[in-house]
Amino acid sequence: MGAAAPVTVLHAGGCHCGRVRFEVTAPAEITVAECNCSICAKAGFLHLIVRKSDFRLLQGEESLATYTFNTGTAKHVFCKVCGIKSFYVPRSHPDGFSVNARCLDPGTVDRMEVRPFDGVNWESSVKEKKWSD
Repeated sequence: MGAAAPVTVLHAGGCHCGRVRFEVTAPAEITVAECNCSICAKAGFLHLIVRKSDFRLLQGEESLATYTFNTGTAKHVFCKVCGIKSFYVPRSHPDGFSVNARCLDPGTVDRMEVRPFDGVNWESSVKEKKWSD
C-alpha cells in the first residue's frame, strides 16, 4: 500500500487592491520555495508551483503588467494599480505558474513548509533539482 494522495483544495487569492483574483487547485498542505534571487528576495515571494491546468485567472487581466529580465523566459506579472505580484510564469516551470503563497486567502492552507532555494546560483540549483516539487 502506497501513501495516500494529498488532499487537494481550491485556494483563492489575489493582489492587494483586489483587482486581480485567481483560483488554484493545490494540496491543503503545501510546500513552497523561498528563493534568494534579486527579484524574489526583494518581493518576499513564496513559490507554490502549479500546472497551468490548476490555475485560473478570475479577474483583472486588464490590470496586469509584465516585467521580464535576463533570459526573458520568466513572465513576472504584477497588478498595475497596487504593484503586487501574486503569480507569474517562472523560468523553472514555463509551462505552469508560480503562485505567491503570501497572496492566498486565509482558510484553505492547513500547513505550509518553506524550503530555501538558491536562486542566486539558479542554473546549478535547477540542475541539482533543488526546486520544490
